[in-house]
Amino acid sequence: MPSQPSETLETFPNPQPDRAYTIRLRVPEFTCLCPKTGQPDFATLYIDYVPAALCLELKALKLYVWSYRNVGAFHEAVTNRLLNDLTAVCHPRYMRINAEFYVRGGIYTNVVVEHRDPAWTPPSPLQLPGDAHD
Repeated sequence: MPSQPSETLETFPNPQPDRAYTIRLRVPEFTCLCPKTGQPDFATLYIDYVPAALCLELKALKLYVWSYRNVGAFHEAVTNRLLNDLTAVCHPRYMRINAEFYVRGGIYTNVVVEHRDPAWTPPSPLQLPGDAHD
């Protein structure tokens, strides 16, 4: 097997650090284990972030996500841990993780967590002609 799971996250320099832009990642194969039953939980992770000086390196992110495959964790705990780990390594201006877990016991769980750098003020939304919805 060429790769193994890894808890090491990597970054690279943001090619446009003076521009506030959004990077959107979709991770459709997240798995962890139910801490009560040991059965697998499956989720799609939606990671949106506005980078500052650093961007997340995607292969390292893939291996990091893979490292959760045999980890027992409640949905709320694992989503918050993901946010803490990702923001600790890349220090974004803003990050949101939306973890959409598949059905367990007839219940779908969707956990959304956010981080915002207190020193960052997001740009005002641009309203184009014809966009107004009264």
